[in-house]
Amino acid sequence: MKVGVNLINFGPSAQPEVLAGWAGMTERLGYHSLLTSDHIAVTPDVTERYPAPFYEPLGTLGWLAGVTDRVQIGTTVTIVPYRSPLELARSYAAIDQLSGGRLIFGVGVGWAEREFAALDVPFRRRGAITDEYLEVITRHWTETELTFEGEFVSFAGVDTAPRPAQESIPIWVGGSSAAALSRTLRFGRAWHPIRLRPSWFRDRAIPRLQAMADDAEVPRPALCPRIMFVVTDSPTDEAERFMGHGTMEQIHGDLHLLQELGCEHVILDAYSPFEDANLRDVSESASGHRRAWENYERAAADVLDLPGERVR
Repeated sequence: MKVGVNLINFGPSAQPEVLAGWAGMTERLGYHSLLTSDHIAVTPDVTERYPAPFYEPLGTLGWLAGVTDRVQIGTTVTIVPYRSPLELARSYAAIDQLSGGRLIFGVGVGWAEREFAALDVPFRRRGAITDEYLEVITRHWTETELTFEGEFVSFAGVDTAPRPAQESIPIWVGGSSAAALSRTLRFGRAWHPIRLRPSWFRDRAIPRLQAMADDAEVPRPALCPRIMFVVTDSPTDEAERFMGHGTMEQIHGDLHLLQELGCEHVILDAYSPFEDANLRDVSESASGHRRAWENYERAAADVLDLPGERVR
């Protein structure tokens, strides 16, 4: 099982030297990936959870391609309806080329209604837009010249070069609704859920995805979740906690469980705007970043030494 890091690409302390510190820490400690998140119009509903400034992913990933050598880079997640599918397809193909084939394309439909309004994108149609745009993007990555006639976008005779370096850029689909799972089966190499409770993920979510895959007569996509990485000194109540929230012993147990469940890749996220015991100051102070890096270093000593594939 691979283990990656969610980049804190927002907040008052988000500066080039801090982002470079995250990139250096991730590679130095032997993690497998460094993923970043996506907002364009940082409206009040966004800043309530993710304070400005916000480094959007296209420029950030292009920069990361040049300052990293080994880790996979990508998004958790790109909000697909925010941009033209032609822009997304070409930009991410270029990033994949420039990084030597290290891109992960995590995708989602979005949640910030005011941001959709600012971008003049219909919020209530975001699922349908995402599905159509993903069809455009995946075809753009495999066809030499592309013509498309759809409900939301139409064009003819578009040259698609440069193509991605990878034969198939891995698409990780976020969300836990029936529509998100259907989207995963149609477009995704992996399902990328977040904020997991152990029993729900093991007993309900995975069986539901498997049943839908069986009904569709397709292989079940890989499991690549993102979990909180909030380290506490004393144990967190098992009945209430999310995966990744608790002592290092509890977090190690979560990662062993994810490995036993067959997860291919897991992303650790040191920022949690949803919990009382959160690390919001990670996005607001240098000391918060230092504490997060120290926790990642503690985790790397044991987490990356789980049975199975070792970091090379």
